[in-house]
Amino acid sequence: MDLTGRSIAELARALVDGRTTSRALIESALGEIAKDGTAFTRVTAERARAEADHADRMRTLGAAQGPFGGIPISVKDLFDVAGETTPAGSAVLRDAPPATSDAPAVARLRAAGAIVMGRTHMSEFAFTGLGLNPHGPVCANARDPARVPGGSSSGAAVSVARGQAAMGLGTDTGGSVRIPAAFNGVTGFKPTQARVTRDGAFPLSQSLDSIGPIANTVACCDLIDRILSDEPRAAYPAIPIAGLRLGVPMDFVLNDLDQAVTGAFERALSALSAAGARIERIRMETLNTLPSLFANGTIANAEAYEFHARSNFFDGKDGYDPNVLRRIEMGGRMTATDYIGLVKARAVMIAETASVSAPYDALVLPTTAQVAPLIADVVDPAAFSRANGLALRNTNVFNFLDRCAISLPMQRKGETPCGLMLVGEHLDDAKLLAVAAAVEAEF
Repeated sequence: MDLTGRSIAELARALVDGRTTSRALIESALGEIAKDGTAFTRVTAERARAEADHADRMRTLGAAQGPFGGIPISVKDLFDVAGETTPAGSAVLRDAPPATSDAPAVARLRAAGAIVMGRTHMSEFAFTGLGLNPHGPVCANARDPARVPGGSSSGAAVSVARGQAAMGLGTDTGGSVRIPAAFNGVTGFKPTQARVTRDGAFPLSQSLDSIGPIANTVACCDLIDRILSDEPRAAYPAIPIAGLRLGVPMDFVLNDLDQAVTGAFERALSALSAAGARIERIRMETLNTLPSLFANGTIANAEAYEFHARSNFFDGKDGYDPNVLRRIEMGGRMTATDYIGLVKARAVMIAETASVSAPYDALVLPTTAQVAPLIADVVDPAAFSRANGLALRNTNVFNFLDRCAISLPMQRKGETPCGLMLVGEHLDDAKLLAVAAAVEAEF
């Protein structure tokens, strides 16, 4: 059975009904990887086969199966997996000692029955939004190989879009789950940061890092989020689209949209309105201050620099991706005043935007301002920096505001993929996923 476009629930039903086996799903994934394996930095084929055979035997014996029950997944290269090195997309860390245990996020998915196919390609140290990495083969966009895959969880999204995994475990510090999901035409969910432990995940920014899934449907993301969550979380009751109140921020996040994104976004709003949702265009003027606020650097710049300096990684900085090194070194030029000012401004902006968004069931906006740029157009460092900034712009806002957010595909069939982002309140993740399911049904 081909994994492409299939939900986890659909695959689980097929396993229970005897229409497929875990081994067949693994072989299907491996067959797709054999066609183009650049989404992966490491494939653990024999282990996956052995685990699939075990899952099939247990199913035959009537043993209880977890919600994944022998379904293949992929894991971003920055998560600890017992017995494997955690390079975080870097050549500098390829010879680091192997991890002694799985990261909690990986362990929770395994306990639910998931089978890990391998580690996926990512931007080095998770610090660009385009998903390119000079340390190995190019992982191109799954829908158009001339375009970037989006990052930093590039391989996670590409593996799902290519039918090489039913979900990809990723991280999102400034958009690293939602951007590649949007660029590859799949779904990506960023939870409120505090809900999922980041233990066992190579850090970029302790204040902003979050762990979330990339999959084919909102229901998949909801299931995975309940597995990953530190605290038990029940599913939220279904919400009808009619009567939903959705706020469209008019400040900052709608600037410089390309024609394809503008067209898809306006069609999406029209479809939601026709289905009975109340679309209200609202002002969030405080967002217009973000460019000046970030002029000397961001929280991620400062915290990445501190971590790399404290870890003595800069002894090997000649081996860094130059596009990543520039961003990290920017943090080294920031002052304590710069950093503390950002922390204080963040708290103020969180309160200001919460007061504006509170009456709405969700905010709605494009995930990215443009579709995935062509790889050939971002070779020059200046062009790379411009495209990277634009890719991260909208998503980064809601990491800074500590919100939950999800990206859904909003392109028509045959169009270059782009994403519709829905944003919920802090810790209101379950409701956001229910709203997203209602929106998804209309598309």
